[in-house]
Formats: sequence, structure tokens, C-alpha cells
Amino acid sequence: MNRDQRDFSFQPVRNSTPHHLTTDQIQFFNREGYVQPFDVFGPEEVETNRHYLNTLLEQAGPAANYGINCFQARLAGLWDLCTHPKILDYVEDLIGPHIICWASAFFCKMPKDMKQVPWHQDAAYWYLSPTRTVTVWLAIDDVDEENSAMRFMPRSHNKGFLKTRTPENPSVLHLETVGVDAMGKPVSNNLRAGQISMHADMLLHSSLPNLSERRRAGLTIRYCPPEVDIVDEKWKRKVEAIICRGRDPMQRWKHHDRPSSDILDLENGPHSVGSN
Repeated sequence: MNRDQRDFSFQPVRNSTPHHLTTDQIQFFNREGYVQPFDVFGPEEVETNRHYLNTLLEQAGPAANYGINCFQARLAGLWDLCTHPKILDYVEDLIGPHIICWASAFFCKMPKDMKQVPWHQDAAYWYLSPTRTVTVWLAIDDVDEENSAMRFMPRSHNKGFLKTRTPENPSVLHLETVGVDAMGKPVSNNLRAGQISMHADMLLHSSLPNLSERRRAGLTIRYCPPEVDIVDEKWKRKVEAIICRGRDPMQRWKHHDRPSSDILDLENGPHSVGSN
């Protein structure tokens, strides 16, 4: 199946009896393509999460700043974050009781990091159909405009696949979406450490260079319902999924149990299917 055959349409969430979101928040997600902020971790847990990331960075060095991708089935602490009940409770109200985590990524934009993350649509580069992934962005550090919080372009999630080009400036990604300036005013995804946001997989998002003296670290976790299919054989061999809640009645996803180790081995790590 090629890109032209994939289903890039946005399917509004239809949940009249959510347990953790309000109906207004679900309507906001359907209309704007994102919803935030939600308190998940308290002060002690925030320090634990930050220490955990710092330990991983110490193991791997600077290469890990943008390189801890798709290790959810390889690292015990990350497996625990991806399957955390408080996170899954919010996700369930958007995608239903059967929840697959198929990718994750720690992002660590250091002070004075001049690389940008250009405007892009995640799902346009994923070999999944239909596009039903919800991305959770967990703040490890406080994030705001000063230290280059992620930016959303509201209501851009239902426009289908948009044209791209090679970025002109130093960039984390090799493609950027064109014509974004005409779509409106971006929203900064400001979060306190321990909070999460959730956004649709076709929502345009980006981040600017971090010109501040503060680090900006976060964890993205990709969740989808089991009716989503991997439509590329190479991707099927790469994805290391976790059935976080419920079950996979169609048996499209291979489940990985909790690993016993927290040793980060970038050289022999998983293929980064969840990032661009």
C-alpha cells in the first residue's frame, strides 16, 4: 500500500460517557486536534522521571539527545511510563479500551540548541492506516515559549496529507510542510513537568531553536487502537509494540512483555519507526 492508498482522514472521537476527560475536552480535541494540559505525575515522580532520563543520557552521551527512539520494549523504566495507568486513562477516552503503544521517543533539546523541528504531520511518514494514532507528550522538564515548547497549528489535523519540501534551516527532520503561515496562529504547548498533552497524528506541529539557558526534555508516546494496521512489511518487522490495555482481537500487533533491563544500547537498538 502506498501513501495514496492510506486513509489520512480524521475520525472524530465519539464518546458520550468519558471517564477522565470531559465531553467539552473531547469536542475540543475533535475541533482543534489537540487537548492539554493534564496532571499525571506529582513532584516526587517528576524527579524520578527526570533522574531516569538523565541516567539514560549518561549511558549514551550526546547521541541520545535525539536518539532514544522506540525503546519502549527494550527499557524497563520506559515500558512502565508507556503503560502507566494515569496516562492510559486519558488515552482510553480518545481511542477506546484497547490500546496499543507502538512507538516512543525521548527528546532532549539542550540550551542553545539551534536545531528546529519544522512544521510536519507525523502520520504522513508512518506506514499505518487508518491514521488513528494519538501522541502523548509528557513533559520531563517545564516547557514554555522560552525554552522552545512544541507548537501546534490548531485545526490542521483534518486537511489530509500536505505538501512538503526540504528545510532551509538546520533541522531535526529532513522535510517540512509548506504553506503553514497561511493557516493561522500557532499555539505553544506549555506544560509543567509531569503534565501531558495529547494530539492527533495529522496535526501540524513544530518547535523553534532553544535559545534559552534551560533544557527542554520530553517523552512522546504513540498510541493507537488495534484496528490500525501496519501496511508495510518492513515496518511490521521493525515495530516493537506493547498491548497496554485491553486486547488485540485482530492480532495485528505483536506484544512485548516488560523487559528486565534498563541498559540503553543505541548501536543495537530498535529501528526508529516512530520518528521522522
